[in-house]
Amino acid sequence: MAPEVEVINYERFRPYIVGSARLETVHTGMRWPEGPVYCADGDYYLWSDIPNNRIMRWVEGSGVSVFRAPSHHANGNSRDRQGRLITCESGARRLTRTEPDGTITVLADHYQGKRLNSPNDVVVRSDGTIWFTDPDYGILSDYTGDKAQSEIGINHVFCYDPASGSLTSATDKMIKPNGLAFSPDETILYVADTSSSHSQTGYHHIEAWDVAGKELRNQRVFAVINPGVSDGFRVDIDGNVWTSAGDGVQVFAPDGELIGKIRLPEVCTNLVFGGPKRNRLFMTCAASVFTLYVSTRGAQYP
Repeated sequence: MAPEVEVINYERFRPYIVGSARLETVHTGMRWPEGPVYCADGDYYLWSDIPNNRIMRWVEGSGVSVFRAPSHHANGNSRDRQGRLITCESGARRLTRTEPDGTITVLADHYQGKRLNSPNDVVVRSDGTIWFTDPDYGILSDYTGDKAQSEIGINHVFCYDPASGSLTSATDKMIKPNGLAFSPDETILYVADTSSSHSQTGYHHIEAWDVAGKELRNQRVFAVINPGVSDGFRVDIDGNVWTSAGDGVQVFAPDGELIGKIRLPEVCTNLVFGGPKRNRLFMTCAASVFTLYVSTRGAQYP
């Protein structure tokens, strides 16, 4: 078993670990990489290098290249049901879609006539709706966006419906909503609150919400992250939550029990399950990207 793997509950975590798999370094020398996404149709990964204002691309055997620059300080990325890239642009304060010909369509940049804060992370539901968080991180400084005052004055989790073009606030009851992911049956949306990043009394936990149409209800704490915060995470096919944390990746069972960890040499910022079998964990960290094969598959599409 890789020395980075820490088994906390043997019965619940050991089945998800490949004993012969080892941690691999994909790339390093970046400034806060984030928003990893796997593109199954081309078997490649994309991720955002936020302060460097670019999106990177990795094809195994061909190395790392720049996919897009400038990227408007792109942060979270996902793909819709047609395989188009959906991106949260912190700098431009908008949600965009990259069309097959490479042109960029703005999906949302205002809510009730006011500019969004700085879209952060995004996930697409099987019905085509696009859910994203809009904290103020990108406008707090000039490092990951452009420093500015919030026009909305509050942080939301939004649901965008591409069929109607409508933007709905799913909830405004979180302080700094960040990473998010659906349970395998999509009845629960997990959303991280990372407000401890800017407040001594802030939160460092993942909340679970029941999905009711385009709204979120029944707010409750799913898991507390320590050390660090849950900047981004994914859910596997059995409903386990694999989340970024200060010591690497922490894995929580569907009932919220911490069952294992993958300790990394840097703070983990986000992750995605990739590869043809969706069993390769691709982890962005403070300055580097690592991969590790696991014995489960990601529930996210594609």
